[in-house]
Order: sequence, then C-alpha cells, then structure tokens
Amino acid sequence: MKLIAFLLPQFHRIPENDAWWGEGFTEWTNTRKARALYPKHHQPNEPLNEYYYDLTSSAARLRQAELAKTYGIYGFCYYHYWFRGKRLLETPIKQVLSSKEPDLPFCLSWANESWTRRWDGGDQQILLKQDYGTEQDWEQHFYELLPAFQDERYIRIDNKPLFILYRPEQIPCCAEMVRYWRDLAISCGLDGLYIVQTLGGFPISSLDIFDASLEFEPHYTFAHGSMDRLWRSTPVGDQQHLMFDYDYVWDAMINRSHQRNGRKVFPGAFVNWDNTPRLGIRGLSCLGASPEKFGWYLAKQIERSIHLYHSEFLFINAWNEWAEGAYLEPDKRYGYQYLEAVKQALKSNRIPLDAPS
Repeated sequence: MKLIAFLLPQFHRIPENDAWWGEGFTEWTNTRKARALYPKHHQPNEPLNEYYYDLTSSAARLRQAELAKTYGIYGFCYYHYWFRGKRLLETPIKQVLSSKEPDLPFCLSWANESWTRRWDGGDQQILLKQDYGTEQDWEQHFYELLPAFQDERYIRIDNKPLFILYRPEQIPCCAEMVRYWRDLAISCGLDGLYIVQTLGGFPISSLDIFDASLEFEPHYTFAHGSMDRLWRSTPVGDQQHLMFDYDYVWDAMINRSHQRNGRKVFPGAFVNWDNTPRLGIRGLSCLGASPEKFGWYLAKQIERSIHLYHSEFLFINAWNEWAEGAYLEPDKRYGYQYLEAVKQALKSNRIPLDAPS
C-alpha cells in the first residue's frame, strides 16, 4: 500500500498570475488574506515557523520530500496545466526533472479545466480557456510530458507511466486522444500509458478507455454520495455560508460499497476542506476536522484499500492545498500532528514506512 499526495505547484510567481491577480501573486496570497467567517472558523491557516516557501527553491522541494518520506507518503502527484500549447506553473516539475532531485516517486494529473476568476473551472469570467485541438496539438502535449514519463522516479503500473485526467468528460475527443498518446508512448520505447480518470464533483465519463478510476475526495462523495443530511448553513452578515460535517462525509466514504463493475479503482482520502481563502463567503468550509479524526479515518480507508479495493495506491487530497484547507504540511495550529496521523494510520495497518517500492 502506497500513499500518494496531490501537490499544488502554485507557490511561485508567474507573469499570468501577476497580470490577473496582482504583482507577486502565489497561493500564499489567498492563504494570508483569509479571515474567519463565523465562530470557531479557524482562519487564516499559517505554516509552521512562517515557512512561506517558493517552489522554485530546491531547498523547499527537498524539504517537502524529506517530510513525505519521514511520515510515510510514498510520492507526490503534481498538478499539470496545459492549454493547447501553453503550459503554466511548470517550473517546479521541470526543475525536479533537470536536477534529478528530490529522490521521491511522482506522477502527474492534468487539471484540464479553464482558469476563471471564480476559481471553479467553469465557463464564466474565463481567464484562460481549455481547448483540446487536434492530433497536432495532442502530439505537442505528449512530447511536453515525455521527459517526465521517461524519468526513473515516475510512478508506473505494469511498467506504464501513470497519467491522471481530472475532467475527461469535458474532452470531446478523449478516446481518440488517449489512443493516439498510447501509440506515441509505444513508439517512444515505453510500454504504453496507464490512464486514470478522476471521479470527482462532476459527471463521470462513460468512456471505456481508462485503465482505472480515482476517487477524488471529498468531491466524489459530495457529488455521488447520499449527502441529503450533509449541508448546513450559517449567516454571515446578510448572506449564508455553506458548511459540511467532517465526520458525516468520512462516514459516507468508509461505508460506501465498492461497485465499479469490476474495474480498478484507487480510493481517496482528504485531510480537511475550506476554500474560503479563495472564495470568501461563496466557499465551502468543514466542521469538526482534527488530526486525531483524520488518522482514525485514514487507517480505516487504508484497510479498505487493501481488502476491498485491492489497490496498491491511495490518493490523499492534499499535501499543500493551503487555500483549500487540505494540507498535510506543518502549521502553527497543529504542528506535525497531521503527518503523525499518517504515520500512525500506516502503523495500525502494519505497513512499514520504509516499505519497498
């Protein structure tokens, strides 16, 4: 059993974000400006020792890998942003490839949504639209990805690089594109590609082209679980803010039957959720999260992963989604307690931290 944590690269400046959001913008900008909206709403979330790192720093990336190894995270899944020939936030992963550091397994998830001022990947207030193009564009995209696929640290299944599609149902040419990429992979000396569709808070693709699916939590449970008793609201000024109960969502997750018609599924876990730093009152926050609860639920999900899903991987949301409240990295409130919870969840399932890869 291997734990993979999603990693957001938006902790360094890029010209596009400077133009759209103001000079010097990074994910820390949203994190720092956050404020509590209601009693017992903990904001802002602050990194331990005010470690507001820049991911173009090799020291920051080495520090992340050191923590991951120490507490039982097998590898990172970096978000990949590609807009028909334009790539964004690519500097950290390119530096990982060129420097050969850190020595930690990794894979990529193509976050194939339009970028908007609403932070929702929708079709309003679009900053950069997602467009999928034709074979020429698919070929350019594949060769942009190839150096990562060829890296010895890249996570493989059946010796095929694992590549995740976040919103496959939005890709009108998805089957043709995936087939084209697989042929290119073989022509480049790979054994193919292991393509995984994300099961999240959106319609699920009906295409029979994926090697596996991935439960992206808590969004998958929000959209596809029995959530009639989930939501609560609280007044903030003259508006209402939507909240959910941490225990209820996790309970729905660990008691859900595993039914994907015999197809491979990688289960998910989430640390916490609160995207009010990005969206303010329009965001969604969580009630009742704690390191102790997270560790207990994660241990149960690891057990289910092994015995019910028969999965070698479990994906955690997330390593460093600070502006969404989903992070394992140490903060001022809990220190290293969420990371300790990961270690204890593995220990309770008798999985050594130094398990062979």
